[in-house]
Amino acid sequence: MINNSCIYIGSVIHKRFKPKKHFFKYSVFSLFLDLDEINELDQKIPFFSYNKFNILSFFDKDHGYRDGSSIKDWLIHVLQKKNISTINIKIKILCYPRIFGYVFNPLSIFFIYDADSNPIAILYEVKNTFGEQHTYVFKIDIKNKQIFNNCKKKFYVSPFMDLESKYFFKVLIPNERLSVIIDQRDKEGKLLFASQDGERVKLSSKNLLISYLKHPLMTLKIISAIHYEALKLWIKGIKLVKKNLKIKNNTSYEN
Repeated sequence: MINNSCIYIGSVIHKRFKPKKHFFKYSVFSLFLDLDEINELDQKIPFFSYNKFNILSFFDKDHGYRDGSSIKDWLIHVLQKKNISTINIKIKILCYPRIFGYVFNPLSIFFIYDADSNPIAILYEVKNTFGEQHTYVFKIDIKNKQIFNNCKKKFYVSPFMDLESKYFFKVLIPNERLSVIIDQRDKEGKLLFASQDGERVKLSSKNLLISYLKHPLMTLKIISAIHYEALKLWIKGIKLVKKNLKIKNNTSYEN
């Protein structure tokens, strides 16, 4: 039985505050996958595959080391470096699936739970359109349903923003609802507000097919929207920020 994985159907919002205001919103569906259930999904849903081409798929090489090796092995290595127990942990990832072999995940989030289903860590895996990736790792100990994290921005994402800012994350522990909010601020105040919300839907063949049919070109739409919105920012006269450092995969261990 597929009990711990699900689909979240909702929307993504970006709102830029300066140097000029800019806003966009689009509808999406995300998978919330228990890594221990992915092989079962591969077997039970004919149009979903694990590490193989299909209408919808999930590949290890899209995350972690990005070399096709086990995501779970990568996570255990990362968590142990942060002195987080990896005994009997459960790992879930919030991400977009590949659609006909293509995906771009600006943000994937790993939720790590202990044997009693308590959240003990969260990892924000950020990608840019240059093929680079940075993962922010936080140990968490929460008493309610929300996670609050903040850290200095360490990774070049937008060609219109430098690194002189901080991220403030506010995440609802995924259940019936999904809510991920990121406030980006510099010394003078808010730069960017980004959010993803969604409603939980059971992960079944029927629901996954409906989600796909309602968003058939979603992954292409995401990357197209990124470039289209960048063009509009450039037309508005926002200056490009020069990018000097070339990386592939970086990880930072935050407080």
